[in-house]
Amino acid sequence: MGRRVVLAGFVVGVMAALVSMPWLHSVAQAAQNKHVEEAVHHAKEAVEHGKQGHADVLVKHAEGALKHAEAAQKEVKSPHLDEGVKSLKDAVEHGKAGHADVATKAAENAVMHLAEVK
Repeated sequence: MGRRVVLAGFVVGVMAALVSMPWLHSVAQAAQNKHVEEAVHHAKEAVEHGKQGHADVLVKHAEGALKHAEAAQKEVKSPHLDEGVKSLKDAVEHGKAGHADVATKAAENAVMHLAEVK
């Protein structure tokens, strides 16, 4: 009888571990991608303001997106993230020069790449 109780406890423990592992992974991944989510949000805001010709506001949001994207680079290795950072830097540079149309295209490219980061 004692052996059955120990075996049953072991089986329950293994099942609990298997059930909780995907949940733990998703929690860790969600925390890890929070910066990516914020980068996408700000990059989309940059695009919207760029389409309205507001280069100065585009720069503000592109800089916010860049801050989050660079923070994500410390946790996630992704070629899409690297391209997103590059595009955000271009968006900031062109936005500061008053080229809202070029900066908007760069921000759109950043959104496309950042949305692909897993």
